[in-house]
Amino acid sequence: MPSYRSLARNHDFTALWVGQTISEIGSRMTMFVFPLVTYALTGSAMLAAASEALHLLGLAGALLPAGVLADRFDRRRIMRLASGSGVLLYASLAIAGMTGELTIPHLFVVAFLTGVGAGTFAPAEISAVRAVVPADELPTALSQNQARLHVASLISAPLGGVLFSITKWLPFAADAVSFAVSWLMLGRIRTDLSPSPYDGPKRRPTRELAEGVRFVWSRPFFRVLTVWGALTNLTVNALFFVAVLRLIEGGFDAWSIGLVEATAGLAGIVGAVLAPWVIERTATGRLTIAIAWSFVPLVVPMAFWNEPAVVAAALGLGMLLNPAGNAGISSYRIAVTPPELIGRVQSTSQFASMSVLPLSPVIAGLLLSALGGGAAILVLGGLTALVACIPTFSRSVRSVPKPALWHADVPNSPASPLRVEPEQPMYTA
Repeated sequence: MPSYRSLARNHDFTALWVGQTISEIGSRMTMFVFPLVTYALTGSAMLAAASEALHLLGLAGALLPAGVLADRFDRRRIMRLASGSGVLLYASLAIAGMTGELTIPHLFVVAFLTGVGAGTFAPAEISAVRAVVPADELPTALSQNQARLHVASLISAPLGGVLFSITKWLPFAADAVSFAVSWLMLGRIRTDLSPSPYDGPKRRPTRELAEGVRFVWSRPFFRVLTVWGALTNLTVNALFFVAVLRLIEGGFDAWSIGLVEATAGLAGIVGAVLAPWVIERTATGRLTIAIAWSFVPLVVPMAFWNEPAVVAAALGLGMLLNPAGNAGISSYRIAVTPPELIGRVQSTSQFASMSVLPLSPVIAGLLLSALGGGAAILVLGGLTALVACIPTFSRSVRSVPKPALWHADVPNSPASPLRVEPEQPMYTA
């Protein structure tokens, strides 16, 4: 398997990765600051939560049509349009803040539209990665993308807090700069990111969207991953929420609770560095099943000891293997997807995950109120175990071998992915 060093020589992937790492830090920082600014202006916790909810709503709503766009138009232009709109939108908030004209409607509109931009960007980016990275380097590339997310998670909140303490509009100005860097780096990509020419009958967006959904739902492997991905996001994130809310109820200092998220972020970075090594030596299907069960035993110490150090250790251990599992199975899924469908397949999967994510804090709050912290964590651990049975009992997931074997069937040329029959498992054991 190629190393991080060999992938770094890929000019186009480096340009894409660097730009998005900076932009990801800026975006997560702004998501941390949005509720703070809203609360400072209104004193309402409900309106503070609404700003982030509007961003998630815009993101989820844009994903499915964005998949169609990514399979029809130049992905570089789509990504640069999304980044350019981020520059303008966040700059408008910074200017309004500097002039004392920042209002809640303005803040909410920007939160929603930047969510739309993020949802538009995502399918185009994954299609671009498939275009600029050879199939045998996909696990390493997606491991680096996992590292990017954890680095952003680790840095964004402290950075946002510092900038917000200086002046309320400064985080928005910094995010506008981060989007500008992304826009510039995207312009350095040399690979043609346009879809293959199409000479068939006139295409209808709704029909193309339905084609992507049918592709996912008609193939056991894709169907299982989509259902499992959405449900495991729901249960594991609810587990995170209960653990943190329980610490807050326990009266622990804010810095000690922040240590939990910092530990999870550091563990994710370490896991992302180790991911290519793990992926290379483990059958991808077995690795996916291991990820599905990884959080289940960790609920026991969290249920019986409501201490920041215990929660940090448990969540950190859970995050160690997560980047390898995500990168491994995502690499396989991208490699075996026809290039003309990558945008729609990716957007369908992301939409399924994002559409249930807002339910996580609701479920966490209800269980915590009704059962108490320890019982709520045990119940969510049981639900996570039930969800883990989905890939465990799926032959189409269990039978996926190591990358060295599945890459033997996937040409290095991104234009020639492996084709599979609709109702057959991807590989036999």
